Amino acid sequence: QLELVESGGGLVQPGESLRLSCAATGRTFDYYSIGWFRQAPGKEREGVSCIAATDGSTNYADSTKGRFTISRDNAKNTVYLQMNSLKPEDTAVYYCAAVATLFCNLRSIEYDYWGQGTQVTVSA
Repeated sequence: QLELVESGGGLVQPGESLRLSCAATGRTFDYYSIGWFRQAPGKEREGVSCIAATDGSTNYADSTKGRFTISRDNAKNTVYLQMNSLKPEDTAVYYCAAVATLFCNLRSIEYDYWGQGTQVTVSA
């Protein structure tokens, strides 16, 4: 069993930044590709970004390219999501998820382990 815990959410103004963390315990973290997803009220869950277990290659949703950066520190069993130039439409609950595959994608159905989520609110 792999347990994931997100942190770092909060209330910020448009244009500001936040860094989310996803800390993992329970299994060998290096073997897992990690994804960040978000869900706004009344909307479906959508993929934000992911990072592969193998070479650290990354994918981003079009809405986050150039603003968000995903990274991982295997020594700390943690994945980060640096979010810059935040917009009100980024407001959502953000979840991290893990899947034991070499490479990552943004299809939530393929992920096996999920954190409890952290709220991000962007408002003036």
